[in-house]
Amino acid sequence: MINLILFGPPGSGKGTQAKNLVRRYELLHISTGDLFRYEMGNDTPLGLKAKSYIEKGQLVPDEVTIGMLKNKVDANPKVKGYIFDGFPRTVPQAEALDKLLKGKGQEVTALLALDVDDEEIVTRLLERGKTSGRKDDSNESTIRNRIEVYKSETTPVFDYYAKSDKSQMIKGLGLIPTIAKRLYRVIDKLK
Repeated sequence: MINLILFGPPGSGKGTQAKNLVRRYELLHISTGDLFRYEMGNDTPLGLKAKSYIEKGQLVPDEVTIGMLKNKVDANPKVKGYIFDGFPRTVPQAEALDKLLKGKGQEVTALLALDVDDEEIVTRLLERGKTSGRKDDSNESTIRNRIEVYKSETTPVFDYYAKSDKSQMIKGLGLIPTIAKRLYRVIDKLK
């Protein structure tokens, strides 16, 4: 079983690359962003709570995120593995993910971080905001806040998995197929 964390700042291409990885390796893509958008789109109590944080460019509290993730994993026990996209974002979330997987006799195989510079992220998200309808992709100040939150609160997760030689940085600039090939080369060595 391959359990991957696809890592990088908002707009780094995680969702796009996850689709390629799902097709190639038959993994279940679990995007916390998609989980949140589903909950928010249906105005569930969880969704309303998540929305208030996301609109400010802040992280959603761990208990909300972990609960939604656990439900998704529990609902799909027979997959070949998972791609976690947008989770974990903090070291406590990484520890919670490790505990969740350990309870199923599994572990994180690798954390693959897409490396993209800040200005490219801002450009990508503003462009995405023109068609996505997502408020958090349409405001440069909010985008820059999201990048800073990522750097301060999320990058320690890379270091957490690096301690067990599971973290790898992947160049996230270039054509989509080129980036996908970089990811494939790393994943193929993990199998």
